[in-house]
Amino acid sequence: MADPRPKILVVDDIPSNVHVLSRILKDDYDIYFATDGEKALELVQRRLPDLVLLDIMMPGMDGYEVCSRIKADPATNDIPVIFISAKSEVEDETRGLEVGAIDFITKPISPPIVKARVRNHLLLKRQADLLRSLSFLDGLTGIANRRRFDETMEREWRRCARIQQPVSLVILDVDHFKAYNDQYGHQSGDECLRAVAEVLAERMKRPCDLVARYGGEEFVCLLPETENRGAAQVAEWLRAAVADCGIPHANSPVAPHVTISLGVATMVPATGRTPDQLAQAADQLLYQAKRAGRNRVQGATVPAL
Repeated sequence: MADPRPKILVVDDIPSNVHVLSRILKDDYDIYFATDGEKALELVQRRLPDLVLLDIMMPGMDGYEVCSRIKADPATNDIPVIFISAKSEVEDETRGLEVGAIDFITKPISPPIVKARVRNHLLLKRQADLLRSLSFLDGLTGIANRRRFDETMEREWRRCARIQQPVSLVILDVDHFKAYNDQYGHQSGDECLRAVAEVLAERMKRPCDLVARYGGEEFVCLLPETENRGAAQVAEWLRAAVADCGIPHANSPVAPHVTISLGVATMVPATGRTPDQLAQAADQLLYQAKRAGRNRVQGATVPAL
Protein backbone atom coordinates (compact mmCIF):
# COMPACT_ATOMS: atom_id res chain seq x y z
CA MET A 1 0.00 0.00 0.00
CA ALA A 2 1.34 3.43 -0.96
CA ASP A 3 2.09 5.89 1.80
CA PRO A 4 -0.64 8.53 2.24
CA ARG A 5 0.12 11.92 0.74
CA PRO A 6 1.47 14.42 3.25
CA LYS A 7 -1.05 16.99 4.49
CA ILE A 8 -0.16 20.68 4.30
CA LEU A 9 -2.13 23.48 5.93
CA VAL A 10 -1.87 26.87 4.19
CA VAL A 11 -2.84 29.86 6.35
CA ASP A 12 -3.19 33.31 4.77
CA ASP A 13 -5.93 35.94 5.02
CA ILE A 14 -5.60 36.78 1.31
CA PRO A 15 -7.38 34.10 -0.81
CA SER A 16 -5.19 34.76 -3.87
CA ASN A 17 -2.08 33.86 -1.84
CA VAL A 18 -3.74 30.64 -0.70
CA HIS A 19 -4.59 29.85 -4.32
CA VAL A 20 -1.00 30.42 -5.47
CA LEU A 21 0.47 28.13 -2.81
CA SER A 22 -2.19 25.47 -3.42
CA ARG A 23 -1.44 25.49 -7.15
CA ILE A 24 2.29 25.05 -6.47
CA LEU A 25 1.85 22.12 -4.07
CA LYS A 26 -1.39 20.33 -4.96
CA ASP A 27 0.21 17.73 -7.26
CA ASP A 28 2.26 16.25 -4.42
CA TYR A 29 0.32 17.02 -1.25
CA ASP A 30 -3.18 17.19 0.20
CA ILE A 31 -3.84 20.87 0.82
CA TYR A 32 -6.04 22.39 3.52
CA PHE A 33 -6.40 26.12 4.02
CA ALA A 34 -7.53 28.71 6.54
CA THR A 35 -7.87 32.48 6.24
CA ASP A 36 -7.63 33.35 9.94
CA GLY A 37 -5.84 32.16 13.06
CA GLU A 38 -8.81 30.59 14.84
CA LYS A 39 -9.72 28.45 11.84
CA ALA A 40 -6.06 27.49 11.44
CA LEU A 41 -5.85 26.21 15.02
CA GLU A 42 -9.10 24.29 14.58
CA LEU A 43 -7.74 22.58 11.45
CA VAL A 44 -4.42 21.81 13.12
CA GLN A 45 -6.29 19.94 15.88
CA ARG A 46 -8.69 18.19 13.51
CA ARG A 47 -6.40 17.32 10.59
CA LEU A 48 -2.96 17.12 12.26
CA PRO A 49 -1.14 18.34 9.14
CA ASP A 50 2.40 17.26 8.39
CA LEU A 51 3.48 20.87 7.80
CA VAL A 52 2.00 24.38 8.13
CA LEU A 53 2.70 27.30 5.77
CA LEU A 54 1.74 30.36 7.81
CA ASP A 55 1.38 34.04 6.97
CA ILE A 56 2.42 36.51 9.67
CA MET A 57 0.24 39.57 9.08
CA MET A 58 -3.40 38.56 9.59
CA PRO A 59 -6.29 40.40 11.25
CA GLY A 60 -7.06 39.30 14.78
CA MET A 61 -4.63 36.55 15.71
CA ASP A 62 -1.37 36.99 13.82
CA GLY A 63 0.95 34.24 12.63
CA TYR A 64 3.28 34.54 15.61
CA GLU A 65 0.41 33.79 18.01
CA VAL A 66 -0.84 30.89 15.88
CA CYS A 67 2.63 29.36 15.81
CA SER A 68 3.07 29.85 19.57
CA ARG A 69 -0.19 28.02 20.25
CA ILE A 70 0.70 25.15 17.93
CA LYS A 71 4.02 24.74 19.70
CA ALA A 72 2.47 25.01 23.18
CA ASP A 73 0.24 21.96 22.62
CA PRO A 74 2.02 18.61 23.16
CA ALA A 75 -0.27 17.02 20.55
CA THR A 76 0.89 19.41 17.80
CA ASN A 77 4.26 20.84 18.84
CA ASP A 78 6.21 18.58 16.47
CA ILE A 79 4.40 19.91 13.36
CA PRO A 80 6.87 22.01 11.30
CA VAL A 81 5.79 25.61 10.72
CA ILE A 82 7.21 27.72 7.88
CA PHE A 83 6.40 31.43 7.85
CA ILE A 84 5.61 32.96 4.47
CA SER A 85 5.51 36.74 4.61
CA ALA A 86 6.40 40.00 2.92
CA LYS A 87 8.15 40.99 6.17
CA SER A 88 11.85 40.42 5.60
CA GLU A 89 13.61 42.27 8.41
CA VAL A 90 16.04 40.29 10.55
CA GLU A 91 13.91 41.05 13.60
CA ASP A 92 10.87 39.48 11.95
CA GLU A 93 12.71 36.29 11.06
CA THR A 94 14.27 36.13 14.52
CA ARG A 95 10.89 36.45 16.22
CA GLY A 96 9.46 33.76 13.95
CA LEU A 97 12.22 31.35 14.89
CA GLU A 98 11.83 32.22 18.57
CA VAL A 99 8.15 31.22 18.58
CA GLY A 100 8.98 27.85 17.01
CA ALA A 101 9.03 28.21 13.22
CA ILE A 102 11.66 26.16 11.40
CA ASP A 103 12.00 28.34 8.29
CA PHE A 104 11.04 31.66 6.75
CA ILE A 105 10.12 32.26 3.08
CA THR A 106 9.70 35.83 1.87
CA LYS A 107 7.18 37.07 -0.66
CA PRO A 108 6.94 37.30 -3.63
CA ILE A 109 6.75 33.53 -3.64
CA SER A 110 9.19 31.53 -5.75
CA PRO A 111 7.63 28.13 -6.65
CA PRO A 112 10.98 26.25 -6.77
CA ILE A 113 11.96 27.63 -3.35
CA VAL A 114 8.60 26.72 -1.81
CA LYS A 115 8.73 23.19 -3.25
CA ALA A 116 12.32 22.62 -2.11
CA ARG A 117 11.78 23.94 1.42
CA VAL A 118 8.57 21.96 1.90
CA ARG A 119 10.14 18.77 0.53
CA ASN A 120 13.25 19.09 2.71
CA HIS A 121 11.36 19.82 5.93
CA LEU A 122 8.91 16.97 5.34
CA LEU A 123 11.85 14.61 4.85
CA LEU A 124 13.38 15.80 8.12
CA LYS A 125 10.04 15.33 9.87
CA ARG A 126 9.67 11.76 8.54
CA GLN A 127 13.14 10.92 9.84
CA ALA A 128 12.35 12.48 13.22
CA ASP A 129 9.01 10.63 13.38
CA LEU A 130 10.78 7.32 12.69
CA LEU A 131 13.27 7.91 15.49
CA ARG A 132 10.46 9.00 17.78
CA SER A 133 8.41 5.88 17.02
CA LEU A 134 11.41 3.66 17.77
CA SER A 135 11.89 5.43 21.12
CA PHE A 136 8.29 4.54 22.00
CA LEU A 137 8.65 0.78 21.43
CA ASP A 138 9.49 -1.83 24.04
CA GLY A 139 12.71 -3.53 22.98
CA LEU A 140 11.63 -7.02 24.05
CA THR A 141 8.03 -7.26 22.85
CA GLY A 142 7.82 -4.66 20.07
CA ILE A 143 4.65 -3.08 21.50
CA ALA A 144 4.42 0.39 23.05
CA ASN A 145 6.62 1.09 26.05
CA ARG A 146 5.90 2.95 29.31
CA ARG A 147 6.92 6.29 27.82
CA ARG A 148 4.46 5.90 24.94
CA PHE A 149 1.74 4.88 27.35
CA ASP A 150 2.32 7.87 29.63
CA GLU A 151 2.17 10.34 26.72
CA THR A 152 -0.91 8.71 25.21
CA MET A 153 -2.68 8.60 28.56
CA GLU A 154 -2.08 12.32 29.13
CA ARG A 155 -3.41 13.17 25.67
CA GLU A 156 -6.49 10.93 25.90
CA TRP A 157 -7.20 12.12 29.44
CA ARG A 158 -7.35 15.74 28.25
CA ARG A 159 -9.45 14.80 25.22
CA CYS A 160 -11.97 12.81 27.25
CA ALA A 161 -12.12 15.61 29.82
CA ARG A 162 -13.20 18.00 27.06
CA ILE A 163 -15.97 15.70 25.82
CA GLN A 164 -16.81 14.28 29.28
CA GLN A 165 -16.33 10.66 28.30
CA PRO A 166 -14.91 7.89 30.50
CA VAL A 167 -11.39 6.50 30.31
CA SER A 168 -10.90 2.83 31.16
CA LEU A 169 -7.57 1.27 32.06
CA VAL A 170 -6.71 -2.42 32.24
CA ILE A 171 -3.61 -3.42 34.20
CA LEU A 172 -2.62 -7.07 33.97
CA ASP A 173 0.29 -9.33 34.64
CA VAL A 174 1.32 -12.90 34.02
CA ASP A 175 0.42 -15.16 36.94
CA HIS A 176 3.38 -16.65 38.80
CA PHE A 177 5.86 -15.41 36.22
CA LYS A 178 8.85 -15.78 38.56
CA ALA A 179 8.00 -19.47 38.89
CA TYR A 180 7.82 -19.65 35.09
CA ASN A 181 11.32 -18.22 34.77
CA ASP A 182 12.60 -20.59 37.45
CA GLN A 183 11.15 -23.58 35.61
CA TYR A 184 11.92 -22.71 31.98
CA GLY A 185 14.71 -20.11 32.09
CA HIS A 186 14.80 -16.41 31.28
CA GLN A 187 15.01 -16.91 27.51
CA SER A 188 11.75 -18.84 27.56
CA GLY A 189 10.38 -16.17 29.89
CA ASP A 190 11.14 -13.54 27.27
CA GLU A 191 9.43 -15.65 24.61
CA CYS A 192 6.40 -15.97 26.87
CA LEU A 193 6.17 -12.18 27.29
CA ARG A 194 6.45 -11.69 23.53
CA ALA A 195 3.63 -14.19 22.96
CA VAL A 196 1.39 -12.50 25.54
CA ALA A 197 2.13 -9.06 24.06
CA GLU A 198 1.21 -10.30 20.58
CA VAL A 199 -2.12 -11.66 21.82
CA LEU A 200 -2.94 -8.37 23.57
CA ALA A 201 -1.97 -6.22 20.59
CA GLU A 202 -4.04 -8.30 18.16
CA ARG A 203 -7.17 -7.63 20.21
CA MET A 204 -6.90 -3.85 20.37
CA LYS A 205 -9.39 -3.03 17.61
CA ARG A 206 -9.83 0.76 17.70
CA PRO A 207 -7.14 3.26 16.66
CA CYS A 208 -7.47 5.06 20.01
CA ASP A 209 -6.88 1.89 22.06
CA LEU A 210 -3.34 1.19 23.21
CA VAL A 211 -1.57 -1.80 24.72
CA ALA A 212 1.84 -1.24 26.31
CA ARG A 213 4.37 -3.06 28.41
CA TYR A 214 4.23 -1.41 31.81
CA GLY A 215 7.29 -3.11 33.25
CA GLY A 216 8.48 -6.66 33.92
CA GLU A 217 5.58 -9.03 33.29
CA GLU A 218 2.99 -6.25 33.65
CA PHE A 219 1.00 -4.78 30.74
CA VAL A 220 -1.60 -2.03 30.38
CA CYS A 221 -4.47 -1.50 27.94
CA LEU A 222 -5.84 2.03 27.56
CA LEU A 223 -9.46 2.18 26.39
CA PRO A 224 -10.73 5.77 25.94
CA GLU A 225 -14.46 6.47 25.70
CA THR A 226 -15.23 3.05 27.18
CA GLU A 227 -17.55 2.31 30.11
CA ASN A 228 -16.40 -0.19 32.73
CA ARG A 229 -18.74 -2.90 31.53
CA GLY A 230 -17.31 -2.75 28.01
CA ALA A 231 -13.73 -2.56 29.30
CA ALA A 232 -14.31 -5.58 31.55
CA GLN A 233 -15.59 -7.51 28.53
CA VAL A 234 -12.42 -6.61 26.61
CA ALA A 235 -10.37 -7.75 29.60
CA GLU A 236 -12.21 -11.07 29.69
CA TRP A 237 -11.48 -11.59 25.99
CA LEU A 238 -7.80 -10.92 26.70
CA ARG A 239 -7.77 -13.34 29.62
CA ALA A 240 -9.38 -16.09 27.54
CA ALA A 241 -7.11 -15.45 24.55
CA VAL A 242 -3.94 -15.79 26.63
CA ALA A 243 -5.26 -18.98 28.23
CA ASP A 244 -6.15 -20.37 24.80
CA CYS A 245 -2.52 -20.00 23.72
CA GLY A 246 -1.79 -22.98 25.95
CA ILE A 247 1.74 -21.89 26.87
CA PRO A 248 2.86 -24.62 29.32
CA HIS A 249 3.39 -23.50 32.95
CA ALA A 250 4.07 -26.57 35.06
CA ASN A 251 4.95 -24.48 38.13
CA SER A 252 1.65 -22.58 38.25
CA PRO A 253 -0.87 -23.53 40.96
CA VAL A 254 -3.58 -21.82 38.88
CA ALA A 255 -3.51 -23.85 35.65
CA PRO A 256 -1.09 -26.03 33.65
CA HIS A 257 -0.69 -23.14 31.20
CA VAL A 258 0.13 -19.43 31.37
CA THR A 259 -2.70 -17.25 32.70
CA ILE A 260 -3.14 -13.56 33.44
CA SER A 261 -4.94 -11.54 36.11
CA LEU A 262 -6.52 -8.20 35.23
CA GLY A 263 -7.75 -5.10 37.04
CA VAL A 264 -10.11 -2.77 35.17
CA ALA A 265 -10.81 0.77 36.42
CA THR A 266 -12.94 3.45 34.78
CA MET A 267 -13.04 7.16 35.51
CA VAL A 268 -14.51 10.27 33.89
CA PRO A 269 -11.75 12.92 33.91
CA ALA A 270 -12.70 15.92 36.05
CA THR A 271 -11.14 18.63 38.17
CA GLY A 272 -9.20 17.03 40.99
CA ARG A 273 -8.74 13.75 39.17
CA THR A 274 -5.55 12.56 37.51
CA PRO A 275 -4.39 9.66 35.34
CA ASP A 276 -2.30 8.45 38.28
CA GLN A 277 -5.48 7.99 40.32
CA LEU A 278 -6.95 5.86 37.55
CA ALA A 279 -3.77 3.76 37.41
CA GLN A 280 -3.80 3.32 41.19
CA ALA A 281 -7.43 2.17 41.08
CA ALA A 282 -6.69 -0.35 38.32
CA ASP A 283 -3.65 -1.61 40.24
CA GLN A 284 -5.74 -2.15 43.38
CA LEU A 285 -8.29 -4.10 41.34
CA LEU A 286 -5.49 -6.23 39.88
CA TYR A 287 -4.40 -6.99 43.45
CA GLN A 288 -7.97 -8.03 44.27
CA ALA A 289 -8.04 -10.34 41.24
CA LYS A 290 -4.85 -12.00 42.47
CA ARG A 291 -6.17 -12.41 46.02
CA ALA A 292 -9.36 -13.97 44.63
CA GLY A 293 -7.36 -16.74 42.94
CA ARG A 294 -5.83 -15.19 39.79
CA ASN A 295 -6.75 -15.92 36.16
CA ARG A 296 -9.69 -13.54 36.47
CA VAL A 297 -10.93 -9.99 35.82
CA GLN A 298 -11.77 -7.54 38.59
CA GLY A 299 -13.41 -4.28 37.47
CA ALA A 300 -14.98 -1.16 38.93
CA THR A 301 -15.98 2.38 38.03
CA VAL A 302 -14.44 5.02 40.30
CA PRO A 303 -17.36 7.09 41.69
CA ALA A 304 -17.65 10.78 40.87
CA LEU A 305 -16.13 13.21 43.35
